[in-house]
Amino acid sequence: MPCGQPESGAAPARYVLGVDVGSTVVKCHVYDRAAAVRGSSCRKVESLYPRPGWVEIDPEVLWSQFLTVVKEAVQGAGLHMRQIASLGISTQRGTFITWHRKTGKPFHNFISWQDLRSAQLVNSWNKSLLLKVIHVIFTVLHFLTGNDRFLAPSFLTFSTQQTSMKLSWVFKNIHEAEEAARENNCCFGTIDTWLLYRLTKGSVYATDYSNASSTGIFEPFTVCAVPKKNVVAIYCASERIADIFAFSISFQKSDSEIFGVPIPIMAMVSLYPLIGWKIGKEVVYLTEGSISDIGTAIKWAQDINLFTNVDETAEMAQSIVDSQGVCFVPGFQVPVNDQSLCSSFMGLKPSTTRNHLVRAILESVAFRNKLLYDTIVKKVHIPLQTIRADGGVSNNSFVMQMTSDLINKKIEKPANADMSSLGAAFLAGLASGFWTDKEQLKKLKRIEAVFEPQKDSEEYRPAMDAWLQAMKHSLHW
Repeated sequence: MPCGQPESGAAPARYVLGVDVGSTVVKCHVYDRAAAVRGSSCRKVESLYPRPGWVEIDPEVLWSQFLTVVKEAVQGAGLHMRQIASLGISTQRGTFITWHRKTGKPFHNFISWQDLRSAQLVNSWNKSLLLKVIHVIFTVLHFLTGNDRFLAPSFLTFSTQQTSMKLSWVFKNIHEAEEAARENNCCFGTIDTWLLYRLTKGSVYATDYSNASSTGIFEPFTVCAVPKKNVVAIYCASERIADIFAFSISFQKSDSEIFGVPIPIMAMVSLYPLIGWKIGKEVVYLTEGSISDIGTAIKWAQDINLFTNVDETAEMAQSIVDSQGVCFVPGFQVPVNDQSLCSSFMGLKPSTTRNHLVRAILESVAFRNKLLYDTIVKKVHIPLQTIRADGGVSNNSFVMQMTSDLINKKIEKPANADMSSLGAAFLAGLASGFWTDKEQLKKLKRIEAVFEPQKDSEEYRPAMDAWLQAMKHSLHW
């Protein structure tokens, strides 16, 4: 969002801010016109777990953290807010809140995309006769018309990660929210909406296309929502979409796949399409498959003292020849969608050490990268020569090298691994005129590391087969 014009005689606005509200941290970077970081600040997201399977965030705490990282980043760069041309916000997608339109008071905490409270409702819908009828109808419509708009509903299933299912839970279980909705006094929004509402003291109630299209109450093909009058596209972006945009302006379309945290791979597979972004009349569509628990698994491993600093993990994994048969299985979204899958270590022995456990966790990341890559190759006939990686996992040389070996492709890592913040800053900078066009941004491309295949993927076959077997044992727990 634009930050206004500098006062007369003041230093011109020569910087943009990129804020990333992720699942584990809130961070802000100050960028100059060369996209170099001039100042930064970070705070840990404080997740709440009021009941088993429930994951929440206190909205007031998050608001305070947002303000803190923005102020600290600007001050750390030795700047004043009047020197900031615009602010871009990238957020974890699917986390939402509802509040009273007149008072601004929330009816509940943020309900995280990781929250499982809607599991019973999701299972009921997925087993319903109505959903089966919908699948048949849209399969026939797609066959008769060839219109891809009818393809997505033909295989649509519900998930606990979908905002619409948890919103339904809210209206069934929180009387105040239901009553306010009946009186047209209930505001619903993802994190970006809430932050904008607070930043503008309630005068702006809006979201962006990427967050809206993932809620389940937005039609990506006709670009409309329910209710349409309450949703306006602006400069914010979901965390994954900011990633993709930052890559897309620098690289060719066929080379813009990403491994990050969460790890998305973008392509038209048997998944529901989303809107990536809209600039002017250009609407960019994509469909994603994601591994959504990498950050959580690594944070858990650190919390139980498997390692002190995440930077140690690559060296720990490389210090041993293999995991000694130990397999780690976290939850899945794609290609396995089983809400009852349990996280587990299998193959433990008296000789198992912390290094073996850490290596097993990192190997599971690489193995799932391989599964997702294979899904793309099977579904989409697009030549992929180079894979690009960003996010926290891209800083792990062990995972990147093993992934390169498994998929037999070169992987490039940008100099700026925080592509969520950078992508949000790019979008905000374009909207405010700080950067003129995407061609200008393409010149800012900087690659820090390249991982070339060093081993035949077949060398990993025994370990991956054991891991796949462990995964099967963890299903339907």
